[in-house]
Amino acid sequence: MKKLAVLFLLACLVSCKSGPEITQWRGENRSGNYPATNLLASWPDEGPLVVWETESLGNGYSSPIVSDEFIYATGEIDSLGYLFKLDHTGREVWRSVYGKEWTTNFKGSRGAPTLADNLIYVCSGLGDISCLNAETGERLWSLNMVTDLQGTCPRFGFSQALVVNNEWVYCQPGGEQHNVVALNRFTGELVWSSAGFGERPGYNSPLLFEWGEKKILATFSAYHLLGIDAETGQLLWSQEQTNTKPEERAPGKGDTHANTILFHEGAIYYSAGDGNCGVKLQLNEDATGIEQLWKTPNLDNYMGGFVLANNHLYASSHRQNQFIAIDCETGMQTDSLKIGRGSTIQADGKLFFYGDKGTISLLEASAEGLRTRSSFKLTKGSKEHFAHPVIHGGLLYLRHGNYLGAYQIQRQS
Repeated sequence: MKKLAVLFLLACLVSCKSGPEITQWRGENRSGNYPATNLLASWPDEGPLVVWETESLGNGYSSPIVSDEFIYATGEIDSLGYLFKLDHTGREVWRSVYGKEWTTNFKGSRGAPTLADNLIYVCSGLGDISCLNAETGERLWSLNMVTDLQGTCPRFGFSQALVVNNEWVYCQPGGEQHNVVALNRFTGELVWSSAGFGERPGYNSPLLFEWGEKKILATFSAYHLLGIDAETGQLLWSQEQTNTKPEERAPGKGDTHANTILFHEGAIYYSAGDGNCGVKLQLNEDATGIEQLWKTPNLDNYMGGFVLANNHLYASSHRQNQFIAIDCETGMQTDSLKIGRGSTIQADGKLFFYGDKGTISLLEASAEGLRTRSSFKLTKGSKEHFAHPVIHGGLLYLRHGNYLGAYQIQRQS
C-alpha cells in the first residue's frame, strides 16, 4: 500500500509540470550530440588522463547514462542482471537486481537504462521491464514482454533503451498483437498497443519526436521502420526493409536495425546496415506520410550510431570497414578514414569514435575533410567493444564489459 501511494504521488507531481527530466541513451534526443564545451583539441599518446575506473560491472554491452549527480549502468553477474549506481568518483552507491540477464550468446546486458526524475527504467535481454527507485534501487514494478505481453524474443535478446513520455514508457515486445506498447510508467499497466506488422523486434531503441501537432515514436521491427502516433498507438507510416526476400526471412537474416533514427527539420535519417542501409525521408506536414529523398548503400552501420554535423552524417561503414562522411542533401559519400568499425558521438565540434578493436579516436571534420587528431587503445575490460561512449561534465566515459572508466577531455585552467 505504501509503494502504491508513493507512485500515485509521483504521478500527480508529473501531471503538474511539463514533463520529467530525462537522462537517456545517446544524450538529448538520442542524437549522440553532447553539450560539453572547451574540450581538448588533442590527447597525449597514452590517451587522456584517467580520472577514475572500475572493473566491477559484470558482463555487458550497454552504455552508461550520466546525470549531474550519478552514473547508472547495467551488467550481468552469475546470470543475474544488476543496475549499478555510481557517484562521480566511481564509488558504487548501490547495486540492484532487476531479473535474469541474457547468457545465450554475447553474454551480458544490452539496452541502456533511462532515468526520468527519480525513477529509472531497464529492459533486460530476456525482456524484463523494470521500474526502480533511483535513490534506493528498490524495484517498484516489473513485467516480462514475452510472458505478460506475448512478445517474441529476437535471436540475440531484447536490446532496448526505453523511452519515457510524461506519464508513459514505451517498449517493443514484438508480438502479433502487442508489437509496440505504451505502459503507465508508475504502475506498468498497459495504456495502448500497436500491432505494427506483427514482427519480432529489430534491436532498436526508439526515438520520440514532435512534428506539427503530433508526437511520433519511430522504431524498427525486424523488416519495417514504424512511425507510430505516441498518444494513440496508431501506425502513421512505415517503410519496409527490402534487402531480404520475404521467403528468406528468419531470425538473424536482415533483422538487425540497432541504430536510433535522427530527426532534423522534418527529415528522418537512418542507418540500417542489415536493411536499406542509409536513407533520408521527408515527413509530410501532418506527419501521416513519408517520401524517400535518397538512399545509399555506403551508410550501412549496424549498431554504432551516427551523428549529424556540418550538413553531413558521420559513422563507420560496415562493408567498407572505415569511417565515412555522407552529404545530407545528396546522400553522396564525401570522405573516409581507414580506422575500422565502431561507435560515434560528438561534442564541441569534435567527433569521438570508439572502434570495435578498442581504439578510441578524436576526429576533426572540416571543409578540408576528415582527420584523426589523436587516438589511444583501451586495454582494460572484457569481450567485444560494443558499448557507445558518453560525454558529461568534461569527462569521456568508456564501457568495455566489466570495465568503466572516466577520462578527462576538458581543458583545465
